[in-house]
Amino acid sequence: MTKTILLLHTFFLVLITFSCAKSNKKQELIPIDENKSIVVGANQTEKYLSLLKGKRIAFVANNTSVIFKNDETNSNQHIVDSLLSLGVNIIKVFSPEHGLRGNADAGENLTDANDAKTGLPIISLYGKSENPKQIYNYKKPTPYHLQNVDAVVFDIQDVGVRFYTYISTLHNVMEACAENGIPVIVLDRPNPNGYYIDGPVLEKESKSYEGLGPIPIVYGMTIGEYAKMTNGEKWLNNGVQCDLTVIPLKNYTHKSTYSLPLRPSPNLPNDKSINLYASICMFEGTNVSCGRGTEMQFQIFGSPDLPSDVYTFNFTPQPNFGSKNPKNMNQVCHGLDLSKNENLSSLNFNWLIDAYNATSHKDTFFNKEAFDKLAGTTKLKEQIEQGLTFEEIKATWQNDLSAFKKTRERYLIYN
Repeated sequence: MTKTILLLHTFFLVLITFSCAKSNKKQELIPIDENKSIVVGANQTEKYLSLLKGKRIAFVANNTSVIFKNDETNSNQHIVDSLLSLGVNIIKVFSPEHGLRGNADAGENLTDANDAKTGLPIISLYGKSENPKQIYNYKKPTPYHLQNVDAVVFDIQDVGVRFYTYISTLHNVMEACAENGIPVIVLDRPNPNGYYIDGPVLEKESKSYEGLGPIPIVYGMTIGEYAKMTNGEKWLNNGVQCDLTVIPLKNYTHKSTYSLPLRPSPNLPNDKSINLYASICMFEGTNVSCGRGTEMQFQIFGSPDLPSDVYTFNFTPQPNFGSKNPKNMNQVCHGLDLSKNENLSSLNFNWLIDAYNATSHKDTFFNKEAFDKLAGTTKLKEQIEQGLTFEEIKATWQNDLSAFKKTRERYLIYN
């Protein structure tokens, strides 16, 4: 009798949920509080353990490479620790920008080391080898690094912005593995900015580690989908393609919002910074601070050169976690606090354009090399200097964006 009542209760709950879902046609995004229904690739060990057993594995990982524990502790475990406990033969770890534990400054050179917890050798993909006999492009594994490796697993949380360098790490790892006949397994994770596509498409002349593939600034793909596109479009050196397997997400679509359980890097501390990052980061190529050296990174901007009567919000950058030597350190910066603004669903360069128009030092506003790398084009700086409005600038992107969207469709795993 008790079982019958329980079954009826469950049936009516499902019926009510289904009816509510049908009636809520206006809702376009899955609310953040439903994140628990999204299952990341790393958590689906049943789908990839068989690909690792009996093989010598190299892992590309950082602090976000975790398996989430759905228990009363609501804890998580680093995937390297977890798989070692399951008997997987991990022989080394490759770490990207910010390092394995995610506590290094942006752009900080990292050296090879051993993980204090596991003793595993860590090969930095964002630093220099301490061994003078091993001279190599330190952002790409060499044949020496891949000796005795049977497969490489990539598991890093991305934020869906072209100049966020983890997709460049992925590109270089795939290229090295393709050249050395080693399969790559990507454990997919959600893209917190995966619900829109915007910005200029990278031009070949502006290719750098801040952008290796011809994609817009915000490209609307998970890192697994991006891996498929990199492989399929033959963007790797000499058109090589790697043996690629993507372990997909469960219960994810590109209409899903996703609140990251862990900060993906030292200067992206919360959802608001991740949402604003694609727009605010363009200030990194100028003399304006993005809030590094404060506790509001990528939620504020300012400069000593902006007029204080217009830009009434003030802050003073100081050395802190993730920024040992921030721009405009110890100087009062006049700017804006964007932390309470509504979330963006498209790029906003009006803040950048307004700051350029207001600055008292236009001749030193841009760092041309850095700005062009972020923009992926030399045109954006020129357009701002010529006085074009943001709407006029956006119009020049549209043909390339349309072409990219057609290419993107071929590699989507999720709706």
